[in-house]
Amino acid sequence: MIITKEIEYRGDGVLLKGFCAYPDRGAHLPAVLVAPTWAGRDNFACEKAIAMAKKGYLGFAIDIYGEGKVGSSKEENANLMNSLLEDKHALMTRLRSAYNIVRKMPRVDKSSVSAIGFCFGGKCVLDMARSNFELKAAISFHGLLESNIIKEQNIDTKILVLHGYNDPMVPPEQVNRFQQEMNMRKADWQLHTFSNTYHAFTNPNANDPEFGTVFSKESNKRAWKLAEDFLRETFVSSYF
Repeated sequence: MIITKEIEYRGDGVLLKGFCAYPDRGAHLPAVLVAPTWAGRDNFACEKAIAMAKKGYLGFAIDIYGEGKVGSSKEENANLMNSLLEDKHALMTRLRSAYNIVRKMPRVDKSSVSAIGFCFGGKCVLDMARSNFELKAAISFHGLLESNIIKEQNIDTKILVLHGYNDPMVPPEQVNRFQQEMNMRKADWQLHTFSNTYHAFTNPNANDPEFGTVFSKESNKRAWKLAEDFLRETFVSSYF
């Protein structure tokens, strides 16, 4: 049985409403934070938290905009996202608040927390790793790879990037800079590129070829298999 509930917490002076899902068994569960697309903590993000719970983890969909706000159009999504891209402190504070609230949950093994993210959320989880959150793994699905976080210390989080070759929002030069950054910071990283695959390839509702977002059933299936294996590898826990 999967239990779901909305969890209220605060970050950056804002009321945030995360979505929590977990199996009704035992304690000391590994946890997986779910950083949403630019739309915010919508049904897509909540479904991914539930998917994590079905795999035996506590899944937590992060509210990045406050009050559970979800954008209703590309224009609104862009405005919401850009407001946080322009205020790095607010974004990282809200991500840190979600991370902290999950680690404090009695059911969670606080030493076994990972994060997955989609599109803008993919950038968020990579920035969490760049900022040395104590994450076992950070997995980016068709995420933005650029960052203005400049640090020199090593990245301890294991990183998996799942990328579409035809993604117009993440061109090859951005991929190259990301790879150089990961090597410079001595990260344990993997990047898997899927052929004939565009942005948002895991989202069945994001089909807009002119915008560069196309769902791919095959790449979605392959990406999730890689992500599930990566989580199992990085969660060293007697739970399994």
